[in-house]
Amino acid sequence: MGQKTHPIGFRLGVIKDWNSKWFAKKNYMNLLHEDLKIKSFIRRHLSHAGISNIRVIRFGKKVEIDIMTARPGIIIGKGGQEVENLKKVLQKLINNNQISININEIKVPEIDARLVAESIARKLEKRIAYRRAIKQAISLAMRQGAQGIKIAVSGRLAGSEIARREWSREGRVPLHTIRADIDYGTDEALTTYGRIGIKVWIFKGEIFKDKIEESTAGIKGTLHKGLEEV
Repeated sequence: MGQKTHPIGFRLGVIKDWNSKWFAKKNYMNLLHEDLKIKSFIRRHLSHAGISNIRVIRFGKKVEIDIMTARPGIIIGKGGQEVENLKKVLQKLINNNQISININEIKVPEIDARLVAESIARKLEKRIAYRRAIKQAISLAMRQGAQGIKIAVSGRLAGSEIARREWSREGRVPLHTIRADIDYGTDEALTTYGRIGIKVWIFKGEIFKDKIEESTAGIKGTLHKGLEEV
């Protein structure tokens, strides 16, 4: 009763892919900590760039970083100068000169769960009423083609003495269906009353057998390539 599972972890290897793609026969701990350093630095350094996701792919000593963002221009900079500076800093951070960075633009940020949660958090920090912020996010997502969206906020809402949790949903959000493409994201609003946590689930439709087979073939191909180079 009441036990929850992560919506993306629940679907890994079926319709969802890993955010870190590599295989290590040794030095697993060091490589894992490198990944965490890379991701935390990018999120801190580019907190204003609307970053949804960061993927790390390793082939031997080569490290490829994919950044999914709603504002690619901020990361790339004038003539690609900003992305080159970021690359140099990351090379020093993990002591590896074989780093490449790919910037992928998110075309519809209104149906990206992480960006929706971030948007609500920033509104709460500006003292906009939480119910209004939630309703705006839900209506935008449904207009942009989401089949369902659920948003939960938790903490000292509207400065109340007792913390509570409230949520709102529109459309379908089938969390028990593995083929359901559920995007999940979280963020925290740092208000004067304390932290308010935000969780967002967005249902984008169902992925059926033919698409699942294509997805898993891509995962296996990447792992085999990595194993050959290691």
